Amino acid sequence: MYVAPKNTDLLLTQASVENLYLKLVEQINKDFNLANEGIDFPMSIAPEELKIQLHEKIYRLIQYKFAEYLNLLYIIDVPENEIKQLDGSDIVELAGQVSFLILKREWQKVWFRNYYR
Repeated sequence: MYVAPKNTDLLLTQASVENLYLKLVEQINKDFNLANEGIDFPMSIAPEELKIQLHEKIYRLIQYKFAEYLNLLYIIDVPENEIKQLDGSDIVELAGQVSFLILKREWQKVWFRNYYR
């Protein structure tokens, strides 16, 4: 049964333990490219580096390309109610929280595809 991880580190650990980490990276690359926000994480990227680079990318989108950021959230299908619950007073913190929501949604897609196909 699917249980959403509580934070980014737990999510990435679970993906690695279940041998789905590479599929998670593929899914992130695919959805970012669908949103015309080219990102090309190499398959060899370490989980900690993925976390850092994703955070930086989301920060830059919020700061400089807000319409594209909203489009990305739509393409990935991040729940709107979860985004609305975030505190936007600190952009660095917000980018970290949004990065986790993106990872959580991408992980959900990968997990369900793996277990129910």
